[in-house]
Amino acid sequence: MRCLPVSIALLLAPAALSAQSPGHVDPEPVLQAVARQMGVDKLRCVSFSGEGYAGKVGQNITQDTDWPHGEPLAGYTRTIDYQAGSSVETFTRAPGHNPRSWKYGTGWLGGTPLQRHPRQTFAVVGAQGWAIDGEGGAPVAASAADAEIWQLDIWLNPHGFVRAARLPGANPTAVWRWEMPESGRDGATTAGIEKSIVVSITVLGKYRVNATVNRQNRIQRIQTWVPHSVLGDMNYEHEYTDWRTVDGVEFPAGWHHHDGWDDERQVPLISGGHNGFGGSFPDIRVNQCGAPPEVPAAARQAPAAPPVVSRRLAPGVWLLGGGSHNSVAVEFDKYIAVIEAPLDEQRSLAVIEETVRLIPDKPIRFIVNTHAHYDHLGGLRTYLHIGATVITQQRNRLFYETELLNYTPRTLAPDLMALYPPTEISEGYTMEDVDEKYILGGRDRLLELHYVQGLADHVEGMLMAYLPNEKILIEADLFDPVDGGGPPLSPPSLHRALKTNVEQIGLQVETIAPIHGPAVPWSAFEQTLSAER
Repeated sequence: MRCLPVSIALLLAPAALSAQSPGHVDPEPVLQAVARQMGVDKLRCVSFSGEGYAGKVGQNITQDTDWPHGEPLAGYTRTIDYQAGSSVETFTRAPGHNPRSWKYGTGWLGGTPLQRHPRQTFAVVGAQGWAIDGEGGAPVAASAADAEIWQLDIWLNPHGFVRAARLPGANPTAVWRWEMPESGRDGATTAGIEKSIVVSITVLGKYRVNATVNRQNRIQRIQTWVPHSVLGDMNYEHEYTDWRTVDGVEFPAGWHHHDGWDDERQVPLISGGHNGFGGSFPDIRVNQCGAPPEVPAAARQAPAAPPVVSRRLAPGVWLLGGGSHNSVAVEFDKYIAVIEAPLDEQRSLAVIEETVRLIPDKPIRFIVNTHAHYDHLGGLRTYLHIGATVITQQRNRLFYETELLNYTPRTLAPDLMALYPPTEISEGYTMEDVDEKYILGGRDRLLELHYVQGLADHVEGMLMAYLPNEKILIEADLFDPVDGGGPPLSPPSLHRALKTNVEQIGLQVETIAPIHGPAVPWSAFEQTLSAER
């Protein structure tokens, strides 16, 4: 009779099931079998190297396409010290295309300083994380949210999961299921089906983490949820292949990561992005890691959110900046319209408070969204909660209604809409969508919204705003000037698109109020165009 692997044998034995509720199994023998198979107790630290890729999460061109791949991560090396709770990642990536201090995954923020040097370093020890741009560069502290995800990632790999399952408060549970092969998900196959076990634990006191154990007693998939300003409790998972044995330790060389569900059917989800990171890392070294990194002084405290800095562009028109993203408040006779709700609820609440201070006793009736990149819409729920109607390009409506402006519970980082759900979502007026042109205002002031064409390599469904009396253009990503001068952060292709759209529509622009960077005269934009010819 053929011998079954330990965990599968225990799964099928009635004695192992007797103390468990239906569908469940005892997780402890499963974890012990996995630890023996993979050599968990032989591994204090691990270093693995190879070539990887990164997806620009939240930057897809249309909502049914994957996250765009950034420049390859060449010479990628990661060192994890499980005992020290530390991780260090280094790689080489072409500079000038990615925000500085951005690794991969959820941290993409347009409008921030660009990576200047090829060599990149990202590290976390405990609750402190930091990044270094270039060899010997100055450490830049990660946000508390990013550092927590980096720390979580230490335990979202096969050996880290087993170690985390042994920690106080992990409270392991387990269930069994039949796992179909990848090709079997596309049809009614009956071949290659295996019985597997899913072990669930609590990590860092708040994250429910699920690991799928196959019949070889290896962990092939680890899944959890992380908080995200747009997607709420966002699926976050790793898959592992190409196992290698080094000094009695089994470790995977193939890594594949999803931010968001790997949703091929698009039901009920609209967003198609998911592939956030992956690669082949066959150079695996066991217990040759050296001392964990020392936390630099600059990273001992996470950076505080920048305050809102307001600048009056014209009577009743305010640029609300102070960080990587701006908003613009426009006063009308009986209400206020705000253009752009970037980043997250914290930033949006600060902008709302400043707007109310500058323009008291009038409601913020409309929030204009320029486009669907996630760093530009993370605060839309906050404005909807206070009573504003969202105005966006019509291509964005289905995605916003399905995945953003809804009653779906947010358990990890509940926002105001989740804690105090307004009736408007189900029975009220929440959104206006724009095809080519939309006008707000009356005799006192007009605000024109125009669809921006020709952005097939950046994003679909872009709007720009124009105040004809003041000759002020408000735009996102098309021209990102830099304080103090210097080359803009935006690429020349978007500069040309902005010029073409302004000319085709016939706008008479004197001032550009960008979502990224300071307000500048139109002449500064024309000088940039001349220099690029």
